[in-house]
Amino acid sequence: MAVDLLVFGPHPDDLEIGVGGIVARHAALGFSVGLCDLTAGELGSNGTADERLKESEAARKVLGAVWRENLRWPDRRIGKDPAHLDEAVRFIRQHRPRVVAAPYWIDRHPDHAAASAVVTEAVFNSGLRKYSPTGETGKAGEPWKVEWICYYFINDGASPSFVVDVSEYYGRKRQALDCHSSQFQAGPNAVGTRLNSPLFRQLIESRDAQFGAQAGVTWAEGLVVREPVVRQTLFKELAGK
Repeated sequence: MAVDLLVFGPHPDDLEIGVGGIVARHAALGFSVGLCDLTAGELGSNGTADERLKESEAARKVLGAVWRENLRWPDRRIGKDPAHLDEAVRFIRQHRPRVVAAPYWIDRHPDHAAASAVVTEAVFNSGLRKYSPTGETGKAGEPWKVEWICYYFINDGASPSFVVDVSEYYGRKRQALDCHSSQFQAGPNAVGTRLNSPLFRQLIESRDAQFGAQAGVTWAEGLVVREPVVRQTLFKELAGK
């Protein structure tokens, strides 16, 4: 199924952290959004792979994405298998997104940086007419050029190329994060981690609040792109034009 926006996350819950509000906003505006988790996060301290898949599907429904898939690459092995790149290329060519969102390439978690690298290469290779991943046939084998990649923040941050106002949809982002209870709730049987500390939610929301305040809105999510952002004039709005 072709989509307007395809968001890749290294583990279940990562894309909600970085662009949960953006996914909800685009879905509400009528754009088709697909979500793809690369791993099931099976090496996480809390939650089983099956639990995390169920939580991911619940979060998808909250955000309004049309589908969510998990490629089930081994946790902590993203990009280690050469087949991962070809699989990502096939996935992009199959779903033909206008825009791809991927983790920012600098992050404290090695899997996040690895996911950024694999997706970046896959988007580039997807547009090469003579690039043929192993086993690719039919329409899925046709080259597809994505308009651009927008990189989102998970653990760390940087100066964004631009921000998206998600004030109206921030409640949905919070609800989607709450779906991942195995990761963010410190239950009686849970192992204490960075994720289920209240400080981690504070990290997410303080970043979104700062981006929002800088832009004059309540909540915003920041994105980085590698190319200049083209504007037609210096005016923020062309009232009456």
